[in-house]
Amino acid sequence: MASQSQATRVTFADPPWVNTLFNDPRWSWLWLVARVYLGYTWFMSGFGKSSNPAWVQTGEALKGFWERAVLIPEAPARPAVAFDWYRSFLQALLDSGSYTWFAKLVVAGEILIGIALILGVFTGIAAFLGGFMNWNFMMAGTASINPVLFTIAILLILAWKTAGWLGLDRWILPALGTPWQPGKVFGKS
Repeated sequence: MASQSQATRVTFADPPWVNTLFNDPRWSWLWLVARVYLGYTWFMSGFGKSSNPAWVQTGEALKGFWERAVLIPEAPARPAVAFDWYRSFLQALLDSGSYTWFAKLVVAGEILIGIALILGVFTGIAAFLGGFMNWNFMMAGTASINPVLFTIAILLILAWKTAGWLGLDRWILPALGTPWQPGKVFGKS
């Protein structure tokens, strides 16, 4: 006899088109386009910052960005940061001088995320990290193209099994596996 929790458990299947789009390697060409576009955008953003001393030496560029984000303008204007907890977080980073090392982290992160996406290596993880950066930029009040990049990142995260199929993930993922399914290197026969 089934237990009460098993009898009431309901699972829902994905629509067939969703399953096909996110899991079938025949759609990997679509994810290649999205992945390379997102990767190129991240790489070029980081590469452009890499020769700017305000990013890679002093951190003044990031300091200025954070200072503008935490400003509370006179009414009726609205502040760039909508959530007080995030404004406090940015203010704490400013007060501690963290912009000096954090700016370097932003530059390195953008370049590495871009390279990983272009090569299709650890695509789901790279897309997640890029999406997290987009989320932080949006939380700091910068829309720009961040909502579009964030949406593409979410789609690549959902398509992680096939998004890197036309890339290095095709060989790396079977070799390394996942935390829930070890690959050949970690004991899978």
